Amino acid sequence: MIEIKGLSKMIEDKYILKEINLKVNKGSIFGLIGPNGAGKSTLIRCLTGIYGLEEGEILYEGQSVYENIDVKNKIGYVADENNFFSTFKLIDIISYYKLAYKNFDEEKFKELNKEFKMNTKKRFFQLSKGNKMKFAIMMAMCIQPEYLILDEPTSGIDPIFKRKFIEMLLNEVAEKGTTIIISSHNLSNVERICDTVAILNNGKVTAVSSIDDMKNKIKKLQVAFKAAIKEEELKIHGVVKIENVGRVYNIVTTDYGAELIAKINSLNPLFVEELDLSLEDIFIYTIEGEGK
Repeated sequence: MIEIKGLSKMIEDKYILKEINLKVNKGSIFGLIGPNGAGKSTLIRCLTGIYGLEEGEILYEGQSVYENIDVKNKIGYVADENNFFSTFKLIDIISYYKLAYKNFDEEKFKELNKEFKMNTKKRFFQLSKGNKMKFAIMMAMCIQPEYLILDEPTSGIDPIFKRKFIEMLLNEVAEKGTTIIISSHNLSNVERICDTVAILNNGKVTAVSSIDDMKNKIKKLQVAFKAAIKEEELKIHGVVKIENVGRVYNIVTTDYGAELIAKINSLNPLFVEELDLSLEDIFIYTIEGEGK
């Protein structure tokens, strides 16, 4: 298990993260989503021990990540921008990883490279953005990590590799019980593979839940009435958006439950229908709701 307890982080005298508390279960895939500037990359750099903390702690199976070689040996990290060892040849980066990580598996790299065909004699800066990300992902996989921490890992890569990458992640969890934390703006991928999702906004965790639980709580309803009603009659706690065309109303709520059902029924609707929401819809409506 990864535990984040009371984490706060400042950069240039400004709090980027404030009082973050999260638990990531062993062998799960945990998604971090949020608008630009919400603090996702900062949180990931704290999780990998790159950034220190002003307050709180980060524990991997009860051990702190900071100045802890044993814990860091178990973490595979892929940054959102991969500019490490820019002038090195890929073969030299592989040699470095063999020295730095005691479990680095060069044979696994060769096996992966049969499919991805990276020219290891090239220098890192000569690679395209997508191939830089592919190489970083391959290297993270080859250290045999217990924990994979990925910051926008599908940025710049082609749809074919994207699909293979998702399969690789699912296999890592199924076969090895790897714990994965992934930050991404590609919410369809997050929805497909993650067990639990946390939403960050303005440096705070504003929601954390399984996707199924989120879908049970955040709903869009289409309701028709015999006659037009005033929107104010539907504006109860949790309702973040109301749109209507004539007597048909679309109602979005982040707190679906008995109170809203009772309110709608009291207005004698002709019909009530639930509309499917994607994780992207849920994310947008949650952020919109926080602004109200």
